[in-house]
Amino acid sequence: MHILNIAAYKFVALDRLPDLQTAMREALQSRAITGTVLLAEEGINLFLAAPGPAIHDFLVWLRQDTRLSDLPVKESWSHAAPFRKLLVKVKPEIIKMNHPAIQPSAGRAPAVDAATLQRWMDCGHDDGGRPVVTLDTRNAFEVDVGSFKNAIDWRIAKFTEFPQALLKHRDTLQGKTVVSFCTGGIRCEKAAIFMREAGVEQVYQLDGGILKYFEECGHAHFDGACFVFDARRALDPGLQPRVPLSPG
Repeated sequence: MHILNIAAYKFVALDRLPDLQTAMREALQSRAITGTVLLAEEGINLFLAAPGPAIHDFLVWLRQDTRLSDLPVKESWSHAAPFRKLLVKVKPEIIKMNHPAIQPSAGRAPAVDAATLQRWMDCGHDDGGRPVVTLDTRNAFEVDVGSFKNAIDWRIAKFTEFPQALLKHRDTLQGKTVVSFCTGGIRCEKAAIFMREAGVEQVYQLDGGILKYFEECGHAHFDGACFVFDARRALDPGLQPRVPLSPG
């Protein structure tokens, strides 16, 4: 396997987006990297693939921007690139929620790392003795591919439905420690902030999402695979495509 796949996001104030879009497209094209980059005033979200040296060289270039110097990246490997082309887009939000008051760059919700979540699920409660529940913030069709055992699933069809679902079910979460999770962390970060502002007292986000959890904890407490929005379709707990890619 020689194709390095990376997923990364960061909520950070960005300006001069058209200029950044042009520079980033040129940097990626010159390294023959494919995938998708979303840019917004609230931050960056990207999914990219290429041979390892090209990806690492691009990250060196990207991190010269002090706003992105600490961009956390999740990695996995495949035999072929899961993207056929490159897209660099400017969007109103890097993950659409339709709640502009939610600004993660102004302050993150508390995060729990993968090892701590596994320990809590092993015990059934957090370090303070409160019962722990996991809340899947992804779309229903993603959940159907795989999720944490006994995770709360409100069967939303798109992330913009999450706020209304939370308000409907908010009372059922009181008295519990709620850990929101998603594929790579971006949706559950916004979701956790919204839940705290809506009055849910004890909320954490799973830092790095399912992909980081797989990397650090494997299949513990997880049934199935993690849906991804590329040609791999789903990754198993070893971060390998559930159905091998055809060279493309």
